Amino acid sequence: MAKLLLVEDDKDIARALKLRFAAHGFEVSVAYDAITAMTVARQCKPDLVVMDISMPGGDGFVVAERLETAFGHIPTIFITANSHPSLHEKAIAQGASGFFQKPLDTKRLLEAAEAITVKMDFA
Repeated sequence: MAKLLLVEDDKDIARALKLRFAAHGFEVSVAYDAITAMTVARQCKPDLVVMDISMPGGDGFVVAERLETAFGHIPTIFITANSHPSLHEKAIAQGASGFFQKPLDTKRLLEAAEAITVKMDFA
């Protein structure tokens, strides 16, 4: 079972995504801000991260850099409500495994997460 760290400051979105990912076989840990994300990551040692870009305590790009420094490469799917094209470009440049804008197409998000974990042999 793949361990997924979900970092999302909107608690309603976080709850809904946690339920969807768990229903698809992921072991989900949740953090609601950038600072807590590092603490939760140390506890759960995620195989995959789904992370909002704009959140309290720092942005998702900084958290992704810190996670990579602490754990090595962890596939990361960024999510955001911001439609500025530079965010998508920055995510790709940082090596993101995916990028989704809100409102989320959860079916596509789940398919992307499952495709990543299949490559990791968690299917």
